[in-house]
Amino acid sequence: MSVYFIGAGPGAPDLITVRGLRLIERCPLCLYAGSLVPEEIVQAAPADAVVKDTASMHLDDIVADMVAAHHNGRDVARVHSGDPSIYGAVAEQMRRLDDHNIPYEVVPGVPAFAGVAARLNTELTLPEIAQTIIITRTAGKASSMPDGEQLEILGQSKATLAIHLSVRNLNYVRQALEPHYGADCPVVLAYRATWPDELYIRTTLEGMKDEARKAKITRTVLIMVGAVFGTVKFRDSDLYNPDYAHVLRNKGKKKIRQKAG
Repeated sequence: MSVYFIGAGPGAPDLITVRGLRLIERCPLCLYAGSLVPEEIVQAAPADAVVKDTASMHLDDIVADMVAAHHNGRDVARVHSGDPSIYGAVAEQMRRLDDHNIPYEVVPGVPAFAGVAARLNTELTLPEIAQTIIITRTAGKASSMPDGEQLEILGQSKATLAIHLSVRNLNYVRQALEPHYGADCPVVLAYRATWPDELYIRTTLEGMKDEARKAKITRTVLIMVGAVFGTVKFRDSDLYNPDYAHVLRNKGKKKIRQKAG
């Protein structure tokens, strides 16, 4: 018996991995974060499976179901949104499972920032513009930020930022980042990325709060900040440059395939 922590992806049901879907299809118990995981994904569970929305459950309740399944030799699909390694609250679940000597496995999923970039047809790392992506959040009721991870500090990098769980802190986001990025730095407010009611607002640090107010979006927003969302002029990378040699390609030479025989 195992518990499988499965990343369901950012929202669109067909963005779950093949491995994750196959596990859901065979596990007799499916526990899913109903507020963020579409029901279409867990509908793939077996007809006789027990499927529970954990949105209203406490950690002890969730672990109790896993322990009961363990005693009955039943695999568990524990389905989280996005990728479980990012704000997934899986570490405390795994710690409890360790205490009970219950085996588990993590199945990665498409993270929200990757879903946003795909929908915007945007590369988050452009040559000489940005080569770093920082996934972060601001302090909230649930947790504070560790020392050294405040936006005032992270913003010094001028990297591409993916800021979670912070749409209610837009004043602070602007105040912290504007000295480093400028008031006119491109911002994308991504609401429910890849869901049917998704919304992407292109704005700036200066204008993002007004735009959020107009759209009446107060939750489930990923704030993307960086020059890559506005830059159209950048040099080609050297990856496919004929004058750039690497271990699989000689400088200035084209590899020619020859037919066998």
